[in-house]
Amino acid sequence: MRLGDEDGSGSLLAAGLVGGIVAAMGLVLPLYLGLGIRESVGDAADASALAGADVAAGISAGIPCDVAERVAVANHASLDACSVDGLVVTVRTKTGFLGLTLSATATAGPPVVGTN
Repeated sequence: MRLGDEDGSGSLLAAGLVGGIVAAMGLVLPLYLGLGIRESVGDAADASALAGADVAAGISAGIPCDVAERVAVANHASLDACSVDGLVVTVRTKTGFLGLTLSATATAGPPVVGTN
């Protein structure tokens, strides 16, 4: 066996490594983007619940769930559910990503004061 029989094996190894890195990035990048979008849906739920609670408390004008829906849409999500219980507003927002539905729930209202 001569030393010259190994010509091109380094190039083949480099091509394999580059292919492996590209394949790993192809799997990891969508998951990473999905986590970011999931956080965005959670933020939209928080903002929607807070806006709805402001309306329920009389701080802002309007109907709590209508305002919550407008805030959700402004945050690139859709309002899936909304319920008002006195001054407490609970919302669920959702959005689609790669055929999946990502959703988040948030509740906002006045603080609960406990007695001892």
